[in-house]
Amino acid sequence: MSEQRCDPPARPVQPPRLALPPGACDCHNHVFGPAALFPYGQPRSYTPPDAPVAEYVALHRTLGVSRSVIVQPSVYGRDHRATLDALRTYPAGRIRGVAVVGADTPLDELRALQAAGIRGTRINVLFRGGASIDDARRIAEHVAPLGWHLQLLVDVSQSQDALREMASFPVDVVIDHMGHMPAALGTGHAAFQALLRLLQGGRCWVKLSGPYRISAQGLPYRDVDPFVEALVRCNPERLVWGTDWPHPAIPGTVPDDGALVDLLATWLPDERLRRQVLVDNPARLYGFPRAP
Repeated sequence: MSEQRCDPPARPVQPPRLALPPGACDCHNHVFGPAALFPYGQPRSYTPPDAPVAEYVALHRTLGVSRSVIVQPSVYGRDHRATLDALRTYPAGRIRGVAVVGADTPLDELRALQAAGIRGTRINVLFRGGASIDDARRIAEHVAPLGWHLQLLVDVSQSQDALREMASFPVDVVIDHMGHMPAALGTGHAAFQALLRLLQGGRCWVKLSGPYRISAQGLPYRDVDPFVEALVRCNPERLVWGTDWPHPAIPGTVPDDGALVDLLATWLPDERLRRQVLVDNPARLYGFPRAP
């Protein structure tokens, strides 16, 4: 598989029109590089431009984001140096992380990651080179004693058996990018209905992130709105939001993050709901102090 060269994020970012509530958390983003200091692994499916932690902190200042969850990207594998550097550099007490570990990762290493701010591990269940559902279960069992969750990159339209298995995992599961299912398949698709059942069961969380990864349209991705509406109706207490900055390996034009924030005016139309998804839910999932 050839390596994809990624476009850089939008620069400068336009401030959003929507004011986020105090304590709002961006629950899905990454840092990359500088590559000279934190080189990318080989082989890899894409090469991102540098998107270092200083730019990441400035982005959140522009967006009005108070807290952050940084997710270990696939191009670093299990090399967490860039992610750990971001955890140290971001304003203290306002950041958590999601690592990439295996069922063979030593417990001492897991404890060190926990002390640095890691609260979960991410795996690729579906795509080429990713893990199987049996791998996912073994990793879940391995991290369960630390109270971590298992975050899953999965196209639910091709993973209904995996969704059924996840209901019996010993940890909470967090599904990236609204299930990563093409919006053209519609909310009535059996796989999306299976995701809603998992969400309703109380051990699953879903990230309202990456609409451009499932949309067949450009901004404002109106074909994604019915998916958000269905998730909110199902269980708003188990939803979190993220920008997916700097938007690696995506089709089409890289969006402006201010415009992504403004989608929340439609997705989460009242202040109470926005506070729940942006502030209260992330505090429970990632262990942040309760915001004022």
